[in-house]
Amino acid sequence: MKNIKIGTLVIANAKSASYIEQIIPYGFESFVFTYGGGKFSDIEPEKLAEQVMPILGKHKIEVSAISVFGNMLEHSEAAAHTCECFKRAIDCAALFGTDIVSGFTGREPDRPIPDNIPRFKEVWTPIVEYAASKKVRVAFENCNMGGNWRTGSWNIAINPDAWELIFDAVPLDNLGLQWEPCHQMVQLIDPLPQIRKWGKKFFHIHGKDATIRRDVLAKHGIMGGEPFCWHRTPGFGDSNWTDIITELRLIGYQGNIDIEGWHDPVYRGELEMTGQVAGLNYLKKCRGEAFVSNPV
Repeated sequence: MKNIKIGTLVIANAKSASYIEQIIPYGFESFVFTYGGGKFSDIEPEKLAEQVMPILGKHKIEVSAISVFGNMLEHSEAAAHTCECFKRAIDCAALFGTDIVSGFTGREPDRPIPDNIPRFKEVWTPIVEYAASKKVRVAFENCNMGGNWRTGSWNIAINPDAWELIFDAVPLDNLGLQWEPCHQMVQLIDPLPQIRKWGKKFFHIHGKDATIRRDVLAKHGIMGGEPFCWHRTPGFGDSNWTDIITELRLIGYQGNIDIEGWHDPVYRGELEMTGQVAGLNYLKKCRGEAFVSNPV
């Protein structure tokens, strides 16, 4: 049996190797290396693999995914460059021992999600087909990036209505989601039923939770000046991750859960790693600690 491993996200840069060496002793079991801005600005993926894989191999730690976050649906040179970086990440996935490359769908700015589908299909069909030829899966994070159904600038894979359109437009088995319950909770969607319906499309899980301030919601609503929710490190939010992991196991999920840090309003700055290690240990407890094989 492949146990669900618990790890964390690491920013892909020239300091990544040093960073993982420092945090491995706390018990992280996997890592996701993340490129932001749609480009390889600080270190090429080939060089990154050369630096980090000997360390990870020595400790028998997995790379869950490589992520390239940018907007590939815009009609711009930057979008074309992000597209090339994403394809290069697909080429480099094997260097990291992973078969998942994740990111945003992109979005034609300030257009409703249904109006984005023709452009989405045009851009992503050849990329997902190329990934399939390399035995790589493509996973979209479900973050709304400040957008909604009517307008936005980064991502359209934000909720089940959008997923229906996306997977109908590109009906390939190697296209799925990098799912995170937080991004549904801040839309006031219950994430647990999604696992039962959509779990087979969950290729990877971001470990991030949310706190919904029900008193603020009741008084000010979702459009008021007082924030009604916070993104949280698992263990500090509203979700019972024992329930989440139970539902994941019931649908046969065998991927990893990697904490997405740097969002918690309390456990940040000097308390960032305090929160991440607490989240790591909490998630391990929720999954049943370490895997123990049955007696023969």
